[in-house]
Amino acid sequence: MNSAESIIEFFNKLNSPVVQTKGVEVLNPLLLDETRNIISTFYYKYYNDNRKRIAFIGINPGRLGSGLTGIGFTDPVNLKEKCGIDNSFQQKHELSSRFVYDVIEAYGGVEAFYQDVFISSTVPLGFVKDGINLNYYDIKELEKELTPYIKTQFERQLKFLRRDVAFVVGKGKNLKFLEKLNKSEGYFEKLEVLPHPRWVMQYRLKQKQEFIAEFVQKISSWVK
Repeated sequence: MNSAESIIEFFNKLNSPVVQTKGVEVLNPLLLDETRNIISTFYYKYYNDNRKRIAFIGINPGRLGSGLTGIGFTDPVNLKEKCGIDNSFQQKHELSSRFVYDVIEAYGGVEAFYQDVFISSTVPLGFVKDGINLNYYDIKELEKELTPYIKTQFERQLKFLRRDVAFVVGKGKNLKFLEKLNKSEGYFEKLEVLPHPRWVMQYRLKQKQEFIAEFVQKISSWVK
């Protein structure tokens, strides 16, 4: 089983966590046939080999990006225009996706980037509360009840990931959670840290090119 097949199998067998935290709904794009087809098309296109990739670990999918397309940090516009995969979703940009695809462009394009990187997230499915995106750590009760699920999903991804390094996207609570988890479970030898794309786009837009350069330099330094 090569990387594409292993990743597609991971998604095909990905079940929604049972969430008891009041008012929280799970965002599972895999319930849509189109999203499942997109995942299959995308990974056969860019991952159809035996290379292990560096994990690029976000927080959890948002409803306008990978919570729709199923592809990490990839909104419907970038899926169509940058990845060449047509889709029927509303063609709206999502802030984090815009930044990540600028990084991908600076890295050398989608083929070069996806040859080296697998975009994952601490929780592979997203959450909403009152119709608004929710991070897994926003409610302590939610984070606690999701931890066994998070461990299971990380263990299932290790077969197609490099173990020497992983990149954590987000320097706050996501980093703190993953440092603690990795210390206890030993998934990766080293965690590198990058600022979250949404933070860059919302609060450091004037320094955007500097952050793009940082992403490219840090990832490139680990490419063998």
